[in-house]
Amino acid sequence: MKPSNTGVRRPVDLARPHGLSVQAVRNYERDGVLPPAERSPTGYRRFTEVHAKALSAYLALIAGHGYAAGGEIMRAVNRGDIDTALRAVDQSHTLLQRDRETLDAVEAAVAILTGAGREPQGRKTVPISALAHRLGVRPATLRKWERAGILRPARDPGTRYRVYSPDDVRDAELAHLLRRGGYRLDHIAGVLHRVRDAGGTEPLAASLRQWRGRLTERGKAMLTGAARLAEYLDSTAPMGDS
Repeated sequence: MKPSNTGVRRPVDLARPHGLSVQAVRNYERDGVLPPAERSPTGYRRFTEVHAKALSAYLALIAGHGYAAGGEIMRAVNRGDIDTALRAVDQSHTLLQRDRETLDAVEAAVAILTGAGREPQGRKTVPISALAHRLGVRPATLRKWERAGILRPARDPGTRYRVYSPDDVRDAELAHLLRRGGYRLDHIAGVLHRVRDAGGTEPLAASLRQWRGRLTERGKAMLTGAARLAEYLDSTAPMGDS
């Protein structure tokens, strides 16, 4: 490249600051997350400061929004569809808020289920009628929760009736709290899967603290992504635009 082309950058000039390969930069241009680069008479790509800002924005968006949403945002911006890009940003923030609300609900439920004032449970099983009465729901509701994967009661060997262990009662109480909070059955089933994987509600409490930390980091990454995206948008705005 000619020394006078001080604004022109090679693929390696974009790749090196981010620890990327040159091929990765080429792929990003091919996939539309970077705007098209001009070519020299010999076919080499000529990137600019605008491309550098686009790459910085894309990588920051990935950290907060993920690869799919980050790519959707950048491709929309590069084709001039700012509305679609901002809708994708809004959708990610909506999902983050939903995750925060879910976490709040689960933490509140776990606090109730592990509270000091809670009566200790024995290892005795209870029938479906007793559990339904305890929760104030119909037995049909518990059967529906079972079909959704929320409850997994055993069967009495003699009668083949459902019997609920103390762990099943705990799961039903947690499901009942989340259901009252408006959560869908499939979402509640996922929460109960976390409880079982953690070995109960007390180990889950530690897992929830880690979950909250990840949500905080995700929110901070979204702020960084927004700043980088704004810088990129400013670099592509025509001179004189406010």
